Amino acid sequence: MYAPRVFISMLGALGVFAVATYWLSGSLSGMIIKTVICAILLQAGYFGGVLYLVWKESRERRARQPSQNRGEEPEKLSVTPFKNSEPFNR
Repeated sequence: MYAPRVFISMLGALGVFAVATYWLSGSLSGMIIKTVICAILLQAGYFGGVLYLVWKESRERRARQPSQNRGEEPEKLSVTPFKNSEPFNR
């Protein structure tokens, strides 16, 4: 999930929701309250989605790790840290 794209999409959805709510109800205060509630629900959904992705990844990592009870050593990674992470490391 690319955060700036999510926020721009969220603002667009909230704008459309606000216009539709005002057009249907004709109440400015009702539109503001309902749009704020919609924004809170969208943020809760985004947070839940990120939380699910983190939980799923941690579950997959635990499944890939060998059991410590069998006496196996964990797999050694041959990747150096910060490899190609900065333009001057090349």
